[in-house]
Amino acid sequence: MLRDQDHKGSLFAIEEIYLKKRSPLAVLLLPLITFGIYQIVWYVKTKNEMNQLGAQIPTAWLVIVPIVNIWWLWENSSGVERVTKNGLSKVSSFLLVLLLGSIGGAIVQNTFNTTVAVKAELQGVS
Repeated sequence: MLRDQDHKGSLFAIEEIYLKKRSPLAVLLLPLITFGIYQIVWYVKTKNEMNQLGAQIPTAWLVIVPIVNIWWLWENSSGVERVTKNGLSKVSSFLLVLLLGSIGGAIVQNTFNTTVAVKAELQGVS
């Protein structure tokens, strides 16, 4: 079942499960405006979507625990690699979000959007 909406934040189904298309610019700028809170919100939302697609990322509460959050980012990066079908490797995703913060998050989100667009195109959704 594919569902498509002509608006920012469109929902696209990948294998009957929805992965939300988000603006990379929002992922880049909103953490600056919200003092990092949106970055955590983005992690939680994308983690839930990736887990629905078969990733096994632990609870997002760990992202706020010092030191443990580094391990959590590594596990989250495994989900990114799985969902993007190796479009962005685990190591690349991990280094992007660890070293570049919201810039890395915007790059990861752009990769999600590209993956969703390619999948939708292959399934005949414009």
